[in-house]
Order: sequence, then C-alpha cells, then structure tokens
Amino acid sequence: MSRLSGSDRPYDIVLFGATGFVGVLTAEYLAAHAPEGLRWAVAGRGKAKLEALRASLPEGSEPGVLVADVADPASLRRLAEQARVVASTVGPYVKYGEDLVAACADTGADYLDLCGEPEFVDLTYVRHDARARETGARLVHACGFDSVPHDLGAYFTVRQLPEGVPLTVDAYVTADAAFSGGTFASALGQFARGRQMAAAARDRARHEPRLMGRRALAPTGVPRFAGEVGAWALPLPTIDPQIVKRSARALERYGPDFRYRHYAAVRRLPVAVGGVAAMGALFTAAQLPPARRWLSDRIKPGEGPGPQKRAKSWFSVRFVGEGGGRRVFTEVSGGDPGYGETAKMFAESALCLAFDELPETAGQVTTAVAMGDALTERLRAAGITFRVAATR
Repeated sequence: MSRLSGSDRPYDIVLFGATGFVGVLTAEYLAAHAPEGLRWAVAGRGKAKLEALRASLPEGSEPGVLVADVADPASLRRLAEQARVVASTVGPYVKYGEDLVAACADTGADYLDLCGEPEFVDLTYVRHDARARETGARLVHACGFDSVPHDLGAYFTVRQLPEGVPLTVDAYVTADAAFSGGTFASALGQFARGRQMAAAARDRARHEPRLMGRRALAPTGVPRFAGEVGAWALPLPTIDPQIVKRSARALERYGPDFRYRHYAAVRRLPVAVGGVAAMGALFTAAQLPPARRWLSDRIKPGEGPGPQKRAKSWFSVRFVGEGGGRRVFTEVSGGDPGYGETAKMFAESALCLAFDELPETAGQVTTAVAMGDALTERLRAAGITFRVAATR
C-alpha cells in the first residue's frame, strides 16, 4: 500500500487534467472499474467542466472536484496535499508539468503521468528525485503506451530467461491507431528541442550514480530485415528504450550485462522507406517555427479519434530475448494503444500505487521497478495480453 495511510489524506487518487481527451477516458475507466470505497477526485482549472464530467459518469460515481492550475503552484501544492496518488495528463509536460512533480515530491504524494518526453524525465530526476527519496514519494513517468507495454514486456521477457548471465532483448512494435492533438503537439515539441533534450540528458548523467559491476545499454539499432519476426525493423525514436534501460540499471534480475533495442516492425519495404522519409520530413519541419505552427493547427489539443476508430485500433509488441543458451519469444498486445489502452494502463497504474503490496521504492522509478509483477497482473486481468509465444 502507499506509504500514506488511507486516513492521512482525503483522496486515494486525484486525476489532474481530467477534462482533456485522455483524462475523460481515464475518468470513465476509473468510474467503471473503481474498487469499492475508492476515494478519488477529478481536478483541473475549470470547475464547470469538471462538474459536467462528474455528471456524465455512471450513476454512483461521485468523485470530488478540485480546482488547480499549472500557472498557480500554490494550487498544485494544495492538490498534492490532498492525495495519496496524483495522476497527471497535462502536457506537454516540459511546459506544464514540473510544478506538480515538485509539489508531489515535497509533500510525499506518489505521482504518475503519461509523459513520453525524455527532456522532462531527465529534468525532474535532477531537480526532484532526491527530495522524493526523502519524503517517500514515487515519481513514475510514462505510464501509458509510452512506456508500459515495452517496460513491462521487457521485464516479462527477462523473467523467462536464466539469471546471472548476459541478456539481450529486442522489441518490435506494430500498431493500427490514430493519435490526438495533445500527443501530436508533444511530439512536435520534442523534435524542436533537440539541443535542450541533449543538455538535460548530459546533466542527468552527471547526477546519476554510476552502475558498478553491471552494465545496461539501449543502443539505437540500424534499419534491417529482422528474420526472427519476418519484418523490416526501423529504430523508433521514443522514450521507451531509456525507460527499459533504467529498469535494467535498477534491477539485478536483468543480469550483469543487458542490452535492449527498440524497433517498429514493417512488413513491406516501400512502407518502411516511406515511414523513414515521413519521419525525417516531420523532424525537419519541427525545426522551423512557421511550419511547426502550421502542423500544430492540423490537430488541436483536446481532439482525438472517435469511438469507432478506437474500437478498431490495436497494438502488438513482440520481444525476442536471449541469454544463457536460451531464446524466448514473447508478446504484449491489446486494443487501441493511444487512448483506450493508455487510459486503462494509466488508471490501473494509479490503482496499483494506491492499493497493491509493492517493493519499497522512492524517488524517480519506472513502472517495472515500482510495480512490475503487480501491474502486469492487473493489466492481464483488464484484458491486455502478456504471453510466451515460443522458446528455444
């Protein structure tokens, strides 16, 4: 259970940014799947919108309503003081997120978000990890499609391999899904902040303790045909490899020498070539403010795919793990990755932090480190597949 007992604070979970696209989906999931006695609240800057959201939830769902604004740090501290777990959907996080992390670290509230922004994760480590360790707060970033399937999938794969030997895991992602305006805005922001991202990574490296007697790497792979999955493998420039590497640094179960690589799996070569070209064009356009503004206007924050599109969407992450003379093929799969399943992963992560028996951790930690087995079982029960496909 969270270090904060149920009587310490009025709410077990506070969902901040509840009226945004993913926030609404998360609130609906919590309303439908909340355990009996869950004390939770929806939070944001607009009281009328929050009350309208509460009224739209199924009968019997009566979350509290808390008003807080990212432009008012005092309101964020008041929010954190009322919660055992704060779950934030308010991004881009590098622009809007740090004061809430600071409030949680200082008050001892557990914090989780949907951040896929490496710069933000590195900045919050340098600025708030030490304080969170003092207060017992757990700061868990990337609790959606970035990076739960990949982090827990690598953890699940490692557990199928021998202990105490060098291990390698390659992940191959396929999906059919659309994205929201908020996700698109966050991606554009990252592409435009390459220098700041690199500077934050260097600063983190100066502060992070050196790993002694073990090694954990997540090198960028090269495009290639991956015969083990029958597809072209394209390196994915996402936060996921960094999250997996940090889990491997923290957990000795990953062995004395661990390597992880992260790819998109594409069946047809022309599609693979087109994908590389499109990514390069988007990255180039993001460097130019007029082009970036034009792209941002194509999909506004708060917009996203409708129920019919989400119902048809799916994802699969296949892992190939090797070590100690053993080779294992595993898979994590589910429905709509960006929204339906992200809301599920996010809500279940919050419930896991609030109620499950978990390892003693504090500071900035990953989902695998903070919640590994417990969250894996929660997600399995909620319909996300973790399976061993084959072993050799």
